[in-house]
Amino acid sequence: MDPCYSSWADWIESTWAASPPARVLDLCCGTGLMTAELVARGYDVVGVDASPAMLALARTRLGPDVPLIEAWLPDLPVPGGFDAAVSTLDGLNYLTGDDLATTFAATARMLRPGGWMVFDLHGPAALPFAQTHPVITGEQDGSGFTLTTDVNGCIVTTTIEFVGAPGSSSAGTFTESHTQHLHSTEEVRRALESAGFMVLGAFDEYSERALTESTLRVTWVARLEAP
Repeated sequence: MDPCYSSWADWIESTWAASPPARVLDLCCGTGLMTAELVARGYDVVGVDASPAMLALARTRLGPDVPLIEAWLPDLPVPGGFDAAVSTLDGLNYLTGDDLATTFAATARMLRPGGWMVFDLHGPAALPFAQTHPVITGEQDGSGFTLTTDVNGCIVTTTIEFVGAPGSSSAGTFTESHTQHLHSTEEVRRALESAGFMVLGAFDEYSERALTESTLRVTWVARLEAP
């Protein structure tokens, strides 16, 4: 398992230690790495993602008992009554500004009063990084990849080309494109507050460090206010 998810889960648990949740909604759960971390720590978790391929991998990782829902945000076709919602590895950056705000409102309806929302998004340094690194290449154990990035305002489209090592389990080629939207801290804060959340903090990637212009990933902590 990717070691960052364990340390991220440690940090998330520390934020809600005063009022730990029981039921957690994992938005944009992908292949279930954070879901697995939280399940292993005793939480009742439901994962939501738009990709059937990723959910299939998550099912293999998590077994038959963890509910996994295929849905495109901001749609959330799940019963409410959650104590917390999480979203990790920039999953919410796939949403436009309007859809992000609508997703916050939909998530608020899923949470009990006082429910937590902890998530990350690209930070202030993400746009300059994308602009100055239009092509990134790498190689490991005979497999190689190329990331080609196109920036259009605050929309970043990255094309991933992967070439697996001949004779390995990953042999062959794979190409896909990802389009993400960069959101300012002011935009995110307004959207959270409009959805009824109280923002407790925005931090430099799962730490207590304050945000700076060099922050690549922002971790947000919010709680749903009582009606």
